[in-house]
Amino acid sequence: MTTAPAPDGEFARLLKPFLPWILLSAVTGIGAGAATVALLSTINQVLNRQGGLSGGLLLTFIGLCAVALFGRMVSDVSTNFVGQRVVAQVRKSLAQKILSAPIDALERYRTHRLMPVLSQDVDMVSDVAFALSATLIACVTALGCLAYLAYLSLPLFGVLLVALAIGATVQAMAQFRGVSGFWKAREHEDQLHKAYRAISEGAKELRMHRVRRQRMFGGQIERIVDNIRTVNGRAINTFVIAAAFGSGLFFLLIALILGWASFRPTEPAVLSGFVLVLLFLKGPMDQIAGALPAVGRARVAFRRIADLSARFATPEPHLHVGHAGSELKFEHEIALRGVRYAFDAPEGGEAFALGPIDLRLRRGEMVFVVGDNGSGKTTLIKLLLGLYAPHEGEVAIDGTPVGPERRDDYRQLFTTVFSDFYLFEDLAAGPDEEQGEASMQVLPQRALPYLERLEIAHKVSLKNGAFTTTDLSTGQRKRLALVHAYLEGRPVLVFDEWAADQDPTFRHLFYTELLPELRAKGHLLVVISHDDRYFHLADRIITMSAGRIADDRPRAHLESLAA
Repeated sequence: MTTAPAPDGEFARLLKPFLPWILLSAVTGIGAGAATVALLSTINQVLNRQGGLSGGLLLTFIGLCAVALFGRMVSDVSTNFVGQRVVAQVRKSLAQKILSAPIDALERYRTHRLMPVLSQDVDMVSDVAFALSATLIACVTALGCLAYLAYLSLPLFGVLLVALAIGATVQAMAQFRGVSGFWKAREHEDQLHKAYRAISEGAKELRMHRVRRQRMFGGQIERIVDNIRTVNGRAINTFVIAAAFGSGLFFLLIALILGWASFRPTEPAVLSGFVLVLLFLKGPMDQIAGALPAVGRARVAFRRIADLSARFATPEPHLHVGHAGSELKFEHEIALRGVRYAFDAPEGGEAFALGPIDLRLRRGEMVFVVGDNGSGKTTLIKLLLGLYAPHEGEVAIDGTPVGPERRDDYRQLFTTVFSDFYLFEDLAAGPDEEQGEASMQVLPQRALPYLERLEIAHKVSLKNGAFTTTDLSTGQRKRLALVHAYLEGRPVLVFDEWAADQDPTFRHLFYTELLPELRAKGHLLVVISHDDRYFHLADRIITMSAGRIADDRPRAHLESLAA
C-alpha cells in the first residue's frame, strides 16, 4: 500500500521554486504589519501630547501609511503570483501523472474518487493560497502589537499573555476537532460524487424503477447530503464558537486592564495604548481565526491531492507525454509468449488470473475472440494492446520482444473501439500526415465518404478538424468511432462488440463488407464478438474460457462447419 506524503512537506516542495517571490511577499507583508503597529504607536502619542498631529508626527504618519499601503499591495501581488502558479503546477502535475499512470492503477482508483480531487480539492488549495498574504500580514501585525504592548508595560502584558494563551488553546482544540470533521465530510463527498454519477448515467433505469429511484434519493443522496451538512456544520460551528470566545476575550481584557488601572497607578499613555491596541488587535485576530476553517479544509484537500500523487507516483516507464516517440514497424506477426496477468483479489472473492497465453496474430488476418462473460477476452485484448504489462511472459512483434521502452511506440500500431469507448470530438491526422492547416482541409474530404456510407453524414460533419456534434445515439457514436479508425489508418484494428448497438442492416454491413475491406488492405483485425452467424467470415476464432485459450480454429475448419 502506497503511503501518501505529508501535505505540509508536499506543499513545501511545490513552493520551493518560488522562494524569491515568497520572500518578497513575506518581507513586504512584515513591513506592512510593522508600519501598522507604528501607526498605532503614533496615534497613541498624538492622543497623549499637546499639539495633536502636527510637524514631524504628520510626516511620520503619512510615511507609515504609504509603507503599510505599498507593503500590503506588493505582498498581495506576490502571493497571488505564487498562488496562481502553484495551483497551475498542481493541475498540470496531476494531469501528467494521470496520463502517465499504468492503466490498471487508474482502473483501481475509480472516477468517483478522481474527479473531486481534480476539481474541488484543487480549488480549495487555490482559495487558501490567495488568502495567505492577508493572513501573513494579520499575523505580523498581531505579533507587532503584542511586542508594543510588552514595551508599554511588562506586568500588564503578562496578564494579557495568560489570557491569550487560554484563547490559543481553545483555538487549537477547535482546529483539531474541526479538521477531523472536514476529513469525515470529504469522505462523504466521494460517496456523493459516486451517487451523482449513478443518477446521471443510470437516469433511464431509474425512471423505470420507482423503488430504486426512491432508494437512490432517500437512502443514498439525501442521507449523504445530510451527513455532509451535519459534519460540516459541526466543524464550522466549532470554529465559530472558538472565534466568538476569542472576540469576547478581547473585551474582557479591556475590562481587566481598566480594572487594573483603578487599583494601581498607570500612566495615561500606557492605558490608552493598551485599549487602542486591543481594539485594533481584534481585527487581525478575527482574520486569523476566520482563516482557520479554510486552512483546515485545505489541509484535508492537500492530503487528498498528496494521496493521489502518491498512488500515481510511479509512472509507466518510457511513456511519451510531452514529446513524440519513435515509429515501430509491423511487417508480419504479433505474438504473445507465455503471457500471464493476475488481478488483485476482491474483498471476499478470488483473484482472476489470465494465462499462460501463447498466441500468434498475422498481418492481413481477421480474428474473432469469443467466450462467456468473465472468460478473459477484455484482459487478453488489453495485454495485446500493451495497456497491461504482462506479469510473466512477453509480447513480441516480428520476433522482437516489446520491452517497457518500446511499449508506447508499440501501442501506436493499434486503433481501438472498446465497448466502453470514449469518443473524442477532434480527429487526429493519419500516420503519414502532419497536423496543420493543410491536414484540417483534407480530413473532411477523406471523412465524407465514410460518413455517407455509415448514414450519419446528415447528422454530423467535420469542421476545423473536429466533428460538429457527438450528441448521437450509442450506435451512431460507434459509427463515428469507426470513422476515426478509418482515418487513422493504423495497421491493427481492434473492435470490442462494435456491432452490439447496431441494427441488423449495419451489423450485416460491418461483418460482410467493412471488415473484409479492411482485411484486404492488409490490416490485422481483432474482433470481440458474440455474433455466431458471422463466425464463418473470420480467418480464425479464438475461444476464451476461465482465463485460457480453450480453442483456436482456423478458416478451413470454419468453412467446413459453415458447409
